[in-house]
Amino acid sequence: MRLAWVLAAFALLPSIVPAQSPPLVVQDAWVRATPGTDMAAAYLTVHNVSAHAVTVTSVDSPVAGHSMIHETRVQGGMSTMRPREQVVVAAGSTVKFEPGGLHVMLHDLKQPLQVGQSVPLVVILAGGTTVKASATVRPLSAE
Repeated sequence: MRLAWVLAAFALLPSIVPAQSPPLVVQDAWVRATPGTDMAAAYLTVHNVSAHAVTVTSVDSPVAGHSMIHETRVQGGMSTMRPREQVVVAAGSTVKFEPGGLHVMLHDLKQPLQVGQSVPLVVILAGGTTVKASATVRPLSAE
């Protein structure tokens, strides 16, 4: 009988322990509109609210076939874009994905993105934790 009580207590434990909030907060997410193309750039600000570094391994969206974190750099007067496998966000710090720097390329869009539309994003962290966000589609000329 005592064993039954112990097993019942362990079964209830997940519902008693509060869910932890994600270590990363996503703000100001937006995507450029896509007239006549099947790819778009997404931008966002991530803030690490934890006491430890957090590693962003990818950013996905159900509106795209696949996505990649990229970084734009100017070297020798030439602008180059290269993929980044991960972005480490130090404890308590903020990293901006913005035009001319880090950004997310959404490839193989399933439909054109219209100004004002809301695009779901999923930020994936090392270890599998995910943080959901919503990005607003802005005009192609947005900065």
